[in-house]
Amino acid sequence: MAMGEFELIRRYFQQDGGAFGVVRGVGDDCALLSVPEGQQLAVSMDTLVGGVHFPPNADPELIAERALRVNLSDLAAMGAEPLWFTLGLTLPSADEAWVKSFARGLLRVAADYNIALVGGDTTRGPLAITLQVHGSVAPGRALLRGNASVGDWVFVTGTVGDGAAALAVIKKQLEVGKSAFNYFMNSYYRPEPRIAFGQALQGVANAAIDISDGLVADLGHICEESVLGARIDLGKLPLSEPVRKLVSLDKGVQWALSGGDDYELCFTVPQARIGELERLIEQKRLQATHIGEITRGSGVTCFYKGREVPLKRQGYQHFE
Repeated sequence: MAMGEFELIRRYFQQDGGAFGVVRGVGDDCALLSVPEGQQLAVSMDTLVGGVHFPPNADPELIAERALRVNLSDLAAMGAEPLWFTLGLTLPSADEAWVKSFARGLLRVAADYNIALVGGDTTRGPLAITLQVHGSVAPGRALLRGNASVGDWVFVTGTVGDGAAALAVIKKQLEVGKSAFNYFMNSYYRPEPRIAFGQALQGVANAAIDISDGLVADLGHICEESVLGARIDLGKLPLSEPVRKLVSLDKGVQWALSGGDDYELCFTVPQARIGELERLIEQKRLQATHIGEITRGSGVTCFYKGREVPLKRQGYQHFE
């Protein structure tokens, strides 16, 4: 007999133990939550659709890991501390084995980032996962897209282009060895939300965003909200060694600029605070590369060896 919705939730998603601020979690009509004293609530929601945002036939544990990790990346971009999340799960059928595996991956990531599942819903339909994440940040300390200033230096954390490379491997557009395959699958299904980096940047960075749709598109959001422009030096883009070995520099740069799915942070720092940023890097509290600067004007302009390079594609577009 197929498992009912409430039994499914109780068996696989109801957590034991009391997470911070959870007065009442899964099991009632509403969750009751106590926001940390003197903090603001940061909330973000994303929907991932099978066949659009992940291969529907992938391992359910990996699907769950990706879904929660990419949502936590939004909290990282704001400098927020993760607290709770809710889950909306749409399934073609009540497949208990699939749900058990999915829940295992989801709750493992939740435990890694000390974030509690406090509610949600399940329904029948095409495979889709909607997560809403909640975090806290002190008033005036959130990293916003609209605070960039002319002369700010632009940085990115980690490496960019891995997400697009991973998708090319998943689609069998590229063949790679075992080591590179494992690297790219880890990049795609287990991107690391830069929570600690975002918190370290409070009071240092002016503006920040996570790179989900591609560096140009997401830096473009900072430009749009700040009513300014940006200049990127393509020669400074941090490409990973597996990407450099796999494809030409031109292809790697194109992946970095418009491929998306990297979930690194792009942020701007006023020149007066560059010394503070360098100390964070020296203390290994941050890994970041200077790639450009904020300018007057609008939009993102790319240069290589002093010459402007026209963009072939701005970034990932939903429903394209």
